[in-house]
Amino acid sequence: MEIDDKIVDKIASLSKLSFSGEQKEAIKNDMNKMLNFMGKLEELDTNGVEPLIHMTNDVNVLRADDAVSEITQKEALQNAPKKDSTYFKIPKVLNK
Repeated sequence: MEIDDKIVDKIASLSKLSFSGEQKEAIKNDMNKMLNFMGKLEELDTNGVEPLIHMTNDVNVLRADDAVSEITQKEALQNAPKKDSTYFKIPKVLNK
């Protein structure tokens, strides 16, 4: 497959870009280089090669998800600018 001006124009239109004459040639050359580079993969013999699903055999180790109370309600309300007994008071954000 060869990238031509028509394909560059279509891709530019889809991506909402515009290219001038020199830029269009540069983009076209770059795209053709990419396609040629990816075409090199067709030269490889991949018979017997299994698909790579994970880079390593390592398993993600996660910590236990335990609820821990590190601050009491009284301590949390201590620095609140406005509070009402056991709750934070905030400005009204919805008008009815």
